[in-house]
Amino acid sequence: MLIFADDLGFADIGAYGAKGYRTPHLDRLAAEGTRFADFSVPQAVCSASRAALLTGCYPNRVGIAGALNHRSAEGLHPNEVTIAEALKGRGYATAVYGKWHLGHLAPHLPTRHGFDDWFGLPYSNDMWPRHPETPGAYPELPLMERERVVEINPDQSKLTGEYARRGAAFIEANKDKPFFLYLPHTMPHVPLFASKEYKGRTSKGLYGDVIEEIDASVGVILGTLDRLNLTKDTLVIFTSDNGPWLSYGDHAGSAGPLREGKGTSFEGGVRVPCVMRWPGYVSAGAVNLRPAMSIDLFPTIAALAGAPLPAHAIDGKDLRPVFQGGPSPREEAWYYWNRELQAVRLGRWKLHLPHEYRSLDGRPGGKDGIPVKYVQKRIDLALFDLEKDPSESENLAAKRPEIVSRLLEAAERARVELGDSALKRDGRGVRPPGRG
Repeated sequence: MLIFADDLGFADIGAYGAKGYRTPHLDRLAAEGTRFADFSVPQAVCSASRAALLTGCYPNRVGIAGALNHRSAEGLHPNEVTIAEALKGRGYATAVYGKWHLGHLAPHLPTRHGFDDWFGLPYSNDMWPRHPETPGAYPELPLMERERVVEINPDQSKLTGEYARRGAAFIEANKDKPFFLYLPHTMPHVPLFASKEYKGRTSKGLYGDVIEEIDASVGVILGTLDRLNLTKDTLVIFTSDNGPWLSYGDHAGSAGPLREGKGTSFEGGVRVPCVMRWPGYVSAGAVNLRPAMSIDLFPTIAALAGAPLPAHAIDGKDLRPVFQGGPSPREEAWYYWNRELQAVRLGRWKLHLPHEYRSLDGRPGGKDGIPVKYVQKRIDLALFDLEKDPSESENLAAKRPEIVSRLLEAAERARVELGDSALKRDGRGVRPPGRG
């Protein structure tokens, strides 16, 4: 089971230091499982992050970058294999309740990529006529069930609860067979909505209310597993697609001590909370300090289910050794923004290649759902020791040229495989997205 929040920052749940609201169900999940302190996504934006999660590949490998909008004819290619497709080959029932954002045209929908059932939004919930900055840029927002539109501009305050209700019903219906449930929440991506039961509950305003309702939805799922005596048989994973959308200020989360947020390759953009629980298999009450990535979930889940990996190349690593306190197989990581290689990592070391990035530059974010404008800044070649300096504040490039050299070799490996638009290079390992 995989629960995926949208724009939830590294410090946005209690187990990671959140204040002003409570997340008892997520904190329970962390206490009964392993909390990952260094878990990242390869690109800090919606569609790219989801492509990585479901295929076990860097999003650039599968031809998906950035965030697809309502005009895009692209999506996952039919030849790509998702976690759901791999598990269906092992007899699993599969369902997704929530935001898809991997192509809204019929050939790209979840039901064409291994999911038996789907209810949710085809793309981000701000792609509608009430966008605070560009309302004329978007049509009416469709709510979909399987492959048909069931409502236009739905009441978004009902979505979190409805996803949980449908998830619980799916578990109930498949309690006697293996199942894979994917719950990619619409929230806390803006615009924020909480139901009447949760609105106004916290001292953190609407953002805190939304997080408490997401936590309660996790409680519905965990309670269903408990009631059906499935807890000991079920791996539960909770994580996020990227860090907080900082320009929205009080409608955005927190990356804690990490630098920047969504839309950047700094740790505040790519490092996200992640907790995993499977009693008797995943170490309880543990904190994993070694690097891991969202692309590692596919091969891990496939190995646990006895499902073969795709014949084509994937980039994820099997995390099963980590579940018993062993070392992480994840040593190297590549971070892109769209098709530009911006950073690479080897173990504790992360090298930023020269690139521009968006920043608030120390200014506060917006209020009440109205964002402020970012400024563009530039970072030159910069080396950071993430074990000592997760805030990426002390550039060690001049002091450790031998480490820079090793990381530049890693950057070259990334460019050979996936290309780099900054150098106008194409990658030999890039596959096309689906089109039309």
